[in-house]
Amino acid sequence: MFPLLESLKLKDGMIQNLKYHRERLNRSVNELFPGAEQIDLNKEISVPENCLSGIYKVRVLYGSTIGKIEIAPYNFRSVQSLKVVHHESIDYHLKYTDRQILDELFAQRGNCDDIIIVKSGLVTDSFAANLLFFDGNRWFTPACPLLKGTKRQLLLDRGIISEKEISEKDIRIFQKVGLINAMIDFDEMPVVPVERVF
Repeated sequence: MFPLLESLKLKDGMIQNLKYHRERLNRSVNELFPGAEQIDLNKEISVPENCLSGIYKVRVLYGSTIGKIEIAPYNFRSVQSLKVVHHESIDYHLKYTDRQILDELFAQRGNCDDIIIVKSGLVTDSFAANLLFFDGNRWFTPACPLLKGTKRQLLLDRGIISEKEISEKDIRIFQKVGLINAMIDFDEMPVVPVERVF
């Protein structure tokens, strides 16, 4: 059993944001397996001939070493509504293969498409994405996410988004909510009006 997971976007034969994934993967290895050798994702992932066109999700299952690499076509999931759910002790600072707690929270979404997880009064993430909030002028991402996503970090580094502590009551001061992750680019992310947050 390999406890950790890294999900990467393969677009037209090219792994996207590989540097950010490599850094996060090795930080996680160092935390759980001190002294383990660094992993070079570039050498570990080989792209099959039949995956040179289109968008695929690459799932890297690993522990102190790479366990298994899976590549499958990726289908975007429509998100048009969000349900606020609460959990006071959730910890997902590493991208674990065990997502039971997230599955349980996702099951509380009712008729909504996805969730906004609030911990200790602060907005964190959705089920499988980092959140962005638009105030009419700029996009902000919660300063305390459950998982510091690679796409989130890329957008922060480029100055496209900014970090901000966002409380549950702050949600209503924004106009809309976006969802990003390794598979979803900023210019194609689902965007939900705050009126569709329940």
